[in-house]
Amino acid sequence: MYVCICKKVTDSQIRHAVLDGRVSHLRHLRQECGACSDCGLCSREAGKIIQEALKETALLDACLPAA
Repeated sequence: MYVCICKKVTDSQIRHAVLDGRVSHLRHLRQECGACSDCGLCSREAGKIIQEALKETALLDACLPAA
């Protein structure tokens, strides 16, 4: 689903950017792909997706065996 229509950024793109370690904050998302930088109407939804993905990442890390 498109989250930022102005820059054509989807929820999947945001999640992948978080999982890849490129994004952990809206500021990073703006720098990475320009999302949330035009009208700003997508900021709230993009922020929620970032937070959800960060929680998923933390859960994945917790499930991995210690090296």
